[in-house]
Amino acid sequence: MSRAAFDFRLYAITAESCHPGRDLIEVMEAAIRGGADIVQLRDKETPPERLLGKARALRELTRRYGVPFIVNDYPELALEAEADGVHLGQEDMPIAEARRLLGEDKIIGISTHSIEQAREAVRAGADYIGVGPVYPTPTKPGRPAAGLEYVRLAAAEIAIPWVAIGGITLDNANEVLDAGARRLCAVSAIVGSPDPEAVSRELKARITAREAGQAADAARAAEGPIRLRLNGRDTETTARTLGELIERHGLKDRRIVAEVDGEIVTRSEWSRTPLKAGAAVELVHFRGGG
Repeated sequence: MSRAAFDFRLYAITAESCHPGRDLIEVMEAAIRGGADIVQLRDKETPPERLLGKARALRELTRRYGVPFIVNDYPELALEAEADGVHLGQEDMPIAEARRLLGEDKIIGISTHSIEQAREAVRAGADYIGVGPVYPTPTKPGRPAAGLEYVRLAAAEIAIPWVAIGGITLDNANEVLDAGARRLCAVSAIVGSPDPEAVSRELKARITAREAGQAADAARAAEGPIRLRLNGRDTETTARTLGELIERHGLKDRRIVAEVDGEIVTRSEWSRTPLKAGAAVELVHFRGGG
């Protein structure tokens, strides 16, 4: 994997303590089958001289699937195992030193916990950064959560690939994507699951759906707004369906009657009803009672 072509959407990290009794390679292969498109070996318990066997086994697995393989903390181990790169912590060797050791072809990522650290990583030449922990996580004991605000800051400013990490699960992944993340890393949620493949597939599907939605929004913005009459007033909107228009006006969960050009549109048809220039739309909020 060349640095120039490097990108990913779902990042999986090993955590054998999350799946006692299950084989490391089997668990990570299931994650890859589900859609994980980069794998990191992270093992804080085993001495580095005893990690080479695991690293080589993961290197063989990831080569079979064409997935980049990253080693956490140990650039020398990454070289010996022929990994694609290394992931550093804030207390590990500087990026420049790791680059001298690894050469120009290897990928170097680094964990960041604030926008200031993210900026410094970009200046230092990181190929990607971790943004988090978004939520408290047992894999980072004692590390306070950076929160969704850091995700929003990274989305607004950081141009190199970055991945939201830390406590991300199926229950909160959508709010991380809502905050601007386009890449997710889940550790215990994937490898601690009885079905890592299913969890990976669901996370990847949510990322892909969000990308598709953003692409559609960009295309609409490029087309420009359309003019229509809303409740008797001329207005402009970039919404392209009645459902989008209703949601943008904060009426999605309200009891309303919606009409387009004099025809009532049932709630089930809102998302499938296109808006055309010159349309007359009426949104009437009503309350029940006698």
